[in-house]
Amino acid sequence: MFLEPKVKKGWIEVVCGSMFSGKTEELIRRLKRAKFANQTVEIFKPLIDNRYHESDIVSHDANSIHSTPISNSQNILLLAQNVDVVGIDEAQFLDMELPNVCNQLANRGVRVIVAGLDMDYSGKPFGPLPHVLAMAEYITKLHAICMQCGNLANYSYRKKNLDEQVIVGEKDLYEPRCRSCYCGNGL
Repeated sequence: MFLEPKVKKGWIEVVCGSMFSGKTEELIRRLKRAKFANQTVEIFKPLIDNRYHESDIVSHDANSIHSTPISNSQNILLLAQNVDVVGIDEAQFLDMELPNVCNQLANRGVRVIVAGLDMDYSGKPFGPLPHVLAMAEYITKLHAICMQCGNLANYSYRKKNLDEQVIVGEKDLYEPRCRSCYCGNGL
């Protein structure tokens, strides 16, 4: 009896939410599981994000996994040859070609896992991530805890009055807030 070879099927997964919601932690967990299952994995992050390490992806809880810093999303297509899984962290900092890159990879049979902020500090859709969300097969929206009232937080509140959309920072600059506290209706 002749068996047909398995056809490699790709898809796009997105892990999104506010700052401090566990996006990177979840991305690392999924990528480590893929490696444990003997899948070939390539991991990328934007060059701009060097908060914890120049090349590794590092969660706020200090979990880490090696990645390749990239200056633009097209680099992913060049560097992710013959892989089963591609992980991308801090996707909001990449260029608007990212949705096309993710789509091309998924069409090649690659599982693409993208993590990032879906909204910026002003509550607006952030970078290419909303476009990736629109084409993703699987979406996980994570929430932090509001630093003002303790409810579930969906917003990344910027504590300093700075107008630039992209300012890489940590707890010194941002805190998670629920809708009510973010909009000033809370405490």
